[in-house]
Amino acid sequence: MKLINIGFGNMVARERIIAVISPDSAPVKRIISDSRERGDLVDATYGRKTRSVIVADSGHVILSALQPDTVTARCEGKTEKAPEEEEEE
Repeated sequence: MKLINIGFGNMVARERIIAVISPDSAPVKRIISDSRERGDLVDATYGRKTRSVIVADSGHVILSALQPDTVTARCEGKTEKAPEEEEEE
């Protein structure tokens, strides 16, 4: 099992990720709202702006402060650091 860093030391199993999407559209905002009501929302933004939404095969929705491109690159094995994460270390 390969874990992907989604920012600030939070990890997600790569095999469990179905989609990495931008949070800007109304349908995605509805997905976030519905998962919050069900109790399946995991907020890993540490109070920062949500920049990507990760949908897991378990039905959980994970919010990340990293750009979707950064999360996708990490899933593909490229190890790039996001600027917002570098300032925290």
